[in-house]
Amino acid sequence: MNDYYSVRIDLSPCSPDATDLAAAFLADAGFESFEPDDSGLTAYIRATEEAEHLASEALADFPFDTNIKISSTFIEGEDWNAEWEKNYFKPILIDDICVVHSTFHKDIPPARYDIVIDPKMAFGTGHHDTTSQMMRLILDLDLEGKRVTDVGTGTGILSLLASMRGAREVTGIEIDKPAYENAVENASLNRRQINLIHGDASSLDSVPKADFLFANINRNIILQDINRYAEALLPEGEMLLSGFYEEDITLILQAAAPLGLKEKKRLVSDAKWTALQLTH
Repeated sequence: MNDYYSVRIDLSPCSPDATDLAAAFLADAGFESFEPDDSGLTAYIRATEEAEHLASEALADFPFDTNIKISSTFIEGEDWNAEWEKNYFKPILIDDICVVHSTFHKDIPPARYDIVIDPKMAFGTGHHDTTSQMMRLILDLDLEGKRVTDVGTGTGILSLLASMRGAREVTGIEIDKPAYENAVENASLNRRQINLIHGDASSLDSVPKADFLFANINRNIILQDINRYAEALLPEGEMLLSGFYEEDITLILQAAAPLGLKEKKRLVSDAKWTALQLTH
């Protein structure tokens, strides 16, 4: 059973900056998905009796002058899927040319690229800034006949878009078993041939070098594994990175420079989530 805890974080006073920063702290602690609102946010983590303790530790050094109240609710996997479908996942249109929706949606706007995602609990429906930013970068790439590797593929959404954009070979790597299984399901739903691997960045050693590597994960994982990412690229390859804030760009670029990578393009959302395109 794909069980989760829903951990409620009430912030007083609350602001978009506070909820975004809290989400970043919680992501580093292992929380997987977030729903912000005017009073705080709800965070989700795979079932563990230490859910509230993990959240409390993650927010112990929270820099905002705000009161934090934490509570949690156990959610069975089947119940979570129903909740996601009912409340959290609506069709999204990216730049009027790519639509993301699920099998249960009825009113779907027409678009050149039509991606079907039944997300379960896997991260990546296009709604979060980091995913939509990565999609916008991908829509600007010439992927015809190229080889793509997508690290931390989640639902497989970026891999699916790369395939639809003409990539000749796409590999998606996912460490979380339920997310990997969800990516397999979504590849089948979209009738796309994607090489999906259940593993971490070490799996890159068994994958042919790519023209493009995507990693929409988080700052700490990117800094830890960026050397592996660079080794997995062809000499003229490019890297698309997201899952971090604008204030983290300097750290990312400092880690990329010794690898011969420099910034080519960046996208920054109103909430300061950032996507970088790096090239040699």
